Amino acid sequence: MEKYAVIVAGGSGLRMGTTVPKQFLEINERPVIWYTLNTFLESFDDLEIILVLPQHYVETGKTIIADILDPKRVQITTGGATRFHSVKNGLDLVKKHSIIFVHDGVRCLLTTDLIQRCFRGAMDRGNAIPAIVPFDSLRIETFNGNEIIDRNKVRIIQTPQTFYSDIIKTAFEQDYHEAFTDEASVVEQLGIKIHLIEGEETNIKITHPLDLLIAEKVLEERALGLS
Repeated sequence: MEKYAVIVAGGSGLRMGTTVPKQFLEINERPVIWYTLNTFLESFDDLEIILVLPQHYVETGKTIIADILDPKRVQITTGGATRFHSVKNGLDLVKKHSIIFVHDGVRCLLTTDLIQRCFRGAMDRGNAIPAIVPFDSLRIETFNGNEIIDRNKVRIIQTPQTFYSDIIKTAFEQDYHEAFTDEASVVEQLGIKIHLIEGEETNIKITHPLDLLIAEKVLEERALGLS
């Protein structure tokens, strides 16, 4: 089965408080996106990547790609006005029946194991969405104030969100709606059941400065074989 990863790296550095988009910030002298790209390339020998970047950072992306495991398996396209439109731009380059992973470029700590489990889950059930149970207590606001909810019934959704190509490409033919917060919500609009699989606690999204410190520590422990 053909395999494509649409890696969306079109965000800005606003919440990070930097002028450089967070996907290009460095951890141990490597850009965040460098780790993401290499992990996908290591997961399958035949997987191809479509990297979605802001227009002004295409040349930066080319420089990073030149230093990864297999540059020939990566192509670049530019993002759109929203995540939905950026993902759609990437999906438009997929012409073959395949399994498609859609991943946040700044989730640089995912493992090859998670990618492979997402692939198997999508092959079996049409889609596979990684998710974890929250650790914190949760409350929901109600008309009368707020009330506690059972965290064991709540899931924190991650990426890569993985689908058969015909499912996700058809889903993205719909008009954009603000309720589309991720690929699963777009596919679900077609009436397709979403299947969750176990995600990874370390598969965090680099958003705030603290996240960079966490990522650095995780990567250092992995290099030492401690995790």
